[in-house]
Amino acid sequence: MKYPKFLQPNGTIGFVAPSFGCVIEPYYSAFNNALKKFENMGYKTHLGPNCFQDCGIGISNTPYECGKELTNELLSENSDCIISCGGGELMCEILEYVDFNAIAHSTPKWFMGYSDNTNYTFLSATLCDIASIYGPCASSFGMEPWHESIDNTWKLFTGQKFTFNGYTKWESESLKCENNPLASINATSPSVIHTYPSGNIQMEGRLLGGCLDVLAGLVGTKYDKVTDFAEKYSSDGILWYLEACDLNVLSIRRAMWQLDNAGWFKNCSGFIIGRPMHFDEPIMGLTQYNAVVDIISKYGVPILMDADIGHINPMIPLICGSLGKVVTQGNSYSIEMILK
Repeated sequence: MKYPKFLQPNGTIGFVAPSFGCVIEPYYSAFNNALKKFENMGYKTHLGPNCFQDCGIGISNTPYECGKELTNELLSENSDCIISCGGGELMCEILEYVDFNAIAHSTPKWFMGYSDNTNYTFLSATLCDIASIYGPCASSFGMEPWHESIDNTWKLFTGQKFTFNGYTKWESESLKCENNPLASINATSPSVIHTYPSGNIQMEGRLLGGCLDVLAGLVGTKYDKVTDFAEKYSSDGILWYLEACDLNVLSIRRAMWQLDNAGWFKNCSGFIIGRPMHFDEPIMGLTQYNAVVDIISKYGVPILMDADIGHINPMIPLICGSLGKVVTQGNSYSIEMILK
């Protein structure tokens, strides 16, 4: 696994929009404020051509233009690392225009984003053996003030911190909107984790995963090299991290079934499951817990659920491709990432 160089003082941050651009509120104002904050911190910024575009379908521009922008920024010397402008819906369509071969043989560069950006953060590891960061997109850094989770993400992005504890509260209702674009994270709901088997657990392995909505779409495509990746790192084991956006509990179960039957969970060593956007919305007796556990319990590995990853803030950033170690103690947990 190749690890890029972390952002250094006075370095240049590149921004691309392989999914949605920052065109509408609250993302437009939040992104512009993030740019100001970064520049006030002493960093330079470089914007790709699609950051303020909104002429694509489910993404900022045409699939070709988005794929070209992402490839060019990853290969160029214009920036030292990259943060995606935002998530979206159809980033999968840009993949045929991303030059993964050239990227795999280039000097690695950090790319950070989540949700639809799973289309790159995941494939960067499985196709290119280059670690990426599953973490907040650009506009999140425009909030005032930064929530502790954003500050922690920045410490990871700059190579200062690699161990994170779960947060005591999470955001069940956001205050961020068109009229309040710079609102900070409104974490008011007490965090409660669930472990399987119940009690304190420990697990470690090569971190791999992302947004389940996206991953299910990659199964069986020419970009699906997961079983090869799992075999290559079989001695480490694969520590999966998964979270869902639009999927309800029935869709989550179908997606987990699909990944399981595609052989993706071969050599798994554990699972970190984030709170789904459809939190506590059971259907036909199916909950967010048995939607997952019923599919993967047969592997006999530890499972941590309702972790702080994904679409519900706050979010712990995870280095996809790194060695992860998870330890729970009562209702708290820590995630450590080792770059080896």
